[in-house]
Amino acid sequence: SYRLHNNDKLTPITLNAITAASKLGGEVSCLVAGTDCAKVVEQISKVQGVKKVLVAQHDSYKGSLPEELTPLILATQKQFSFTHICAGASAFGKNLLPRVAAKLDVAPVSDIIEIKSPDTFVRTIYAGNALSTVKCNESVKVFTVRGTSFEAASTEGGNATSENVAPSSPTGISEWLEQSLTKSDRPELTSAKVVVSGGRGLKSGENFKLLYDLADKLNAAVGASRAAVDAGFVPNDMQVGQTGKIVAPELYIAVGISGAIQHLAGMKDSKTIVAINKDPEAPIFQVADYGLVADLFKAVPEMTEALSK
Repeated sequence: SYRLHNNDKLTPITLNAITAASKLGGEVSCLVAGTDCAKVVEQISKVQGVKKVLVAQHDSYKGSLPEELTPLILATQKQFSFTHICAGASAFGKNLLPRVAAKLDVAPVSDIIEIKSPDTFVRTIYAGNALSTVKCNESVKVFTVRGTSFEAASTEGGNATSENVAPSSPTGISEWLEQSLTKSDRPELTSAKVVVSGGRGLKSGENFKLLYDLADKLNAAVGASRAAVDAGFVPNDMQVGQTGKIVAPELYIAVGISGAIQHLAGMKDSKTIVAINKDPEAPIFQVADYGLVADLFKAVPEMTEALSK
């Protein structure tokens, strides 16, 4: 079995995917592709459950373009005869593995939440309202893993061996130019223990300051509903939901979010859900552990004030 990742440092979902791969019963190898991978290789070598780290370094792997990484994965799969190829269901994994599956002429299984056996997986359908158990008869099983459904593998106690693999020839059909990342002192949305999310009820981007103030008191990440993103209040990397990020923090505070089924799909696995909405009929209250029917413009500053004492 087989895990793939590429970054300057290990991203949290990699550890969840390693746990999933460990449940397949075989040996887990990780492929690290990039330009300067020594730090990542060192981190992955210590992760529990990883047997071997395969390292491929080449300038063409800058930016993790699927066009360049796919031939590398196909070549390593051919060399080592892996039975499974998996990655986290992040933008990176969702971008890459369908391409790998197409090249292998197999049907991928996306966003799995449970592994029943090496060929049987559970995934959600209908925005998480139903579960589908999928038996995969392909010679190579290609799947992505929902990070929130598997514990993170321990980053200590492992002692994997590392081995260099030859980079494949650059395809040259696309080129990574640059990326501009949103800078924030707050925790990353998908791995934060507390998330405060805002919806259309906030009425403007400026009003998100109310949530930022509350989040700073709770050391929380700030998310948003699709309605808030579509209205231009906040950038789309803050979106939580079926077409955004899937989160499952210890505490999720939904402010001015009605709770469309697509939003619920992205946060209903949170341990404790608090909803603040002035509409008592809002669907968000159906999944909330604590509901406050109130004007958010009054309630949120009061919460922030109470936390300041």
